[in-house]
Amino acid sequence: MTNNLKVLRAIKNISQEELAKHIGVSRQTINAMEKGKYVPSTVLALKLGRFFEKPVEEIFSLEDTDD
Repeated sequence: MTNNLKVLRAIKNISQEELAKHIGVSRQTINAMEKGKYVPSTVLALKLGRFFEKPVEEIFSLEDTDD
C-alpha cells in the first residue's frame, strides 16, 4: 500500500508530531505509515481522510501485485 501523507502534510505545513496529535497516534506511527512500513486500520484511515478532507482512496492506494 502506498500513500501521499508526506505530501498532504507539506500542503498543510504540519509536522508528523502535529498530525499524530490530531489523529490520536504516535509520531512513530505516522512515520511508519509514510515509509510504507505500517498499514493503518480502517478507523485510522478514516480519521486521516477526515483530517485532510479527502476520501481515503485519495490518501492510500493499493500497489499492483501479480497475485
